[in-house]
Amino acid sequence: MFMRIDHVGIACHDLEEKIAFFERTFELTVVAREVNAEQGVKEAMLHIADGEGGGSYIQLLEPLGADTPVGKFLAKRGEGVHHVAFGVPDVVRALDTIGGRGVRLLDERPRHGSMGSSIAFLHPKDVGGMLTELVQAPERQAETTPNARNADT
Repeated sequence: MFMRIDHVGIACHDLEEKIAFFERTFELTVVAREVNAEQGVKEAMLHIADGEGGGSYIQLLEPLGADTPVGKFLAKRGEGVHHVAFGVPDVVRALDTIGGRGVRLLDERPRHGSMGSSIAFLHPKDVGGMLTELVQAPERQAETTPNARNADT
């Protein structure tokens, strides 16, 4: 079901400061920046490597406000790992399979994610306390979704 670790999401107070740290310390490169108002974050994706299942990234997340999920996470836990995201070939099928095995879904259907992906989250209490994201890359959407180029995901 899982093809790779797509990314590790890291909550931070200052996106620009953390980008500079990861570029300087680990020689990573920013490949995308977005503001996702629906999720209440400014984000940057830093490329780690490519593999057979696709790319792997570090996702830095700065909240747009204290009342957002990442803002609340920072207030409670401070900066650090927020979630782990696994690449899947078909996010709808993965949701059906995982939900059918008794794991609660935070998303019943996929929503827009970073770099044009389709994403969905699993309830952390059912996954050992880890917020888990499922990611279907845009090129995979074209393979599994009719008229994917015209779909609003």
